[in-house]
Amino acid sequence: MKSSVNWKIRWRKLIDKTNIIHTQDSKQELLQKLCNPEEPEVLSFVNAHAMNLIAESESFFESIYTSDTILRDGSGIVILLNQLNILPGFNLNGTDLIPVLVKVFNGRPIALFGTQTPYLEEGVKFVKGDLAPKSDFFYANGFLDNDDYMSLSYKFRPALIILGMGMPRQEEVAIYLRSKITHPCLIICGGAIIDFWGGKTSRAPLWMRENGIEWLYRLQMEPRRLFRRYVIGNIIFLFRVLVLSISKRNLDRNYL
Repeated sequence: MKSSVNWKIRWRKLIDKTNIIHTQDSKQELLQKLCNPEEPEVLSFVNAHAMNLIAESESFFESIYTSDTILRDGSGIVILLNQLNILPGFNLNGTDLIPVLVKVFNGRPIALFGTQTPYLEEGVKFVKGDLAPKSDFFYANGFLDNDDYMSLSYKFRPALIILGMGMPRQEEVAIYLRSKITHPCLIICGGAIIDFWGGKTSRAPLWMRENGIEWLYRLQMEPRRLFRRYVIGNIIFLFRVLVLSISKRNLDRNYL
């Protein structure tokens, strides 16, 4: 019972902290803020997979909850918010938003930490050629110790760090780097973004992205690796959404 109560509390707290953007003006204000950090700041994205992870791990919850900015990503969170009578706003998913941010950082030093050879090098080549040709780039694979990433950050002082390690590792690294870095820097938890840039993983067709079913495309491409996350995980997520929605309705009824 205690575990059940805990995950509901974590979900509510994370939902309350998530930045839900409803207008283009608010979106531009957010982008302006993110691209001009005055100190080390962490940007994270919450999706159905993240909600499942925080239900199972208090340490992961602490990592993502202490991010400076949290944005909603994906159709699963839309379902959750609708069930809680919260307008979902824009879907500011990392795969689409991060390239926009990188372009604004063009001319400032950028670090990519994540994935592995040859996708990391190909990802850097893509970003350098298409998004930020005036920037200097520093990169490392996603399997180093925290102190290694800290040493690279100290040495090169990147204005932007993109972590492509997947959850929950990237959120842990992000919070650690924020606690150590002494210069203004935006640290982004980017999931599979470097793999997309490096050609390891392809994006779904636009119509699938626009209808919130890109996860089906990724499942088709990597069924063995993603079956637990997208099939079993989505069922568990929807069950938890139902439980939380019923709890909210009962709570609201008790206040009447």
